[in-house]
Amino acid sequence: MHSRQTVKYICETYPSGNKYYYKQEMITNGSWEDISTLQWGTKRPVKERTFRARKEEGYKTQVVYIDKEPAVLLQFQQVK
Repeated sequence: MHSRQTVKYICETYPSGNKYYYKQEMITNGSWEDISTLQWGTKRPVKERTFRARKEEGYKTQVVYIDKEPAVLLQFQQVK
């Protein structure tokens, strides 16, 4: 289990109103004492309930607003 200093919880909010919640842990490929080897690991999905509970417990939380243009749909002709 990670401590409050080595984990953060992220809420990604999209213009559509969708929200996605993630947990991200700090990892090292060397020694914890060597700061140059520290990095954030892969985001892992968590439930909204977990995000809110950890926020109340004092864990670092971050809300990220994603404002990307919608994808462009390309029409292809069907080959018969």
